[in-house]
Amino acid sequence: MWNYTDKVKDYFFDPKNAGVIDNPDGVGEVGSISCGDALRLMIKVDPETMVITDAKFQTFGCGSAIASSSALTELVIGKTIDEAKKITNQDIADFLGGLPPEKMHCSVMGHEALLAAIANYTGEELAEDDHEEGALLCKCFGIDEGMVERAVRGNKLTSLEQLTAYTKAGGACKTCHEKLEEKLAEVNAEMVTEGMLTSAEAFTLGGAKPVAKAAPLIQISPLAAEAKKAQPVKPGMTNLQKIMIIQQAIEELRPHLQADGGDVELVDVDGDSVFVHLKGACSGCQMSSITLQGVQGALMEKLGRPVRVIPADARRLMDA
Repeated sequence: MWNYTDKVKDYFFDPKNAGVIDNPDGVGEVGSISCGDALRLMIKVDPETMVITDAKFQTFGCGSAIASSSALTELVIGKTIDEAKKITNQDIADFLGGLPPEKMHCSVMGHEALLAAIANYTGEELAEDDHEEGALLCKCFGIDEGMVERAVRGNKLTSLEQLTAYTKAGGACKTCHEKLEEKLAEVNAEMVTEGMLTSAEAFTLGGAKPVAKAAPLIQISPLAAEAKKAQPVKPGMTNLQKIMIIQQAIEELRPHLQADGGDVELVDVDGDSVFVHLKGACSGCQMSSITLQGVQGALMEKLGRPVRVIPADARRLMDA
């Protein structure tokens, strides 16, 4: 169970600046609902002073994603465009009193949305932001070379495990690990030349530390593909029908998780929030958040609508 600061909980339970700006001057969108996290940041800018006078957000994701998005709007309002460009994902995390390592990707998502919104306002292209084939390193989460380099440089990342925690890249099917390692080694080598890292700190090909096993996701992927064949459930379904479909989907996933020493159990369904309990190897795995996203993706395919899969422990934290 992750430990969240009081400020993270405050900005999750009572988000600041959530909503939509009519006719925004700049819009930045990152992530996707199918990947579990998505953020749309909107800003209004005074053309004479170049000061950001308002910022609002729409987020689909976990509590850390909501808190990070809310914190971002607080940080940028009142800043000039040039000042806002200097805000880093670490600034977002520090504003919240810190985030668990496994949730740092939420602050990175906020930083990426800010850069995209500013670029949209100024009419400039975001440096090295390219989702074309070849530049897209992680297809599962839509992570391109530009985002990887910015995350590595901005946070001095030196391992594939850190890169996954900060961007999600490589956290699903793992087929992109070789490309990610090559990019990580390339950027770290440049950082050594620039004096940002020592040779001993830098990641080098062949010298990587073992990455936490994420086998459950490899097992989940085929089920997610099968779920696409299912007909989307009608919006007017009853809560009982929805629970039955969710239970059925989880029962289909359980044997694959059990094969790796883990398990998942449905605890409760509250609206579009599905509370589950991870057991066995899944509960202690460093990639448990990615496992939850795999479960979430499978449920959304079955239901034909967005849902959020949340650990049951998190609900106890909310109710505390």
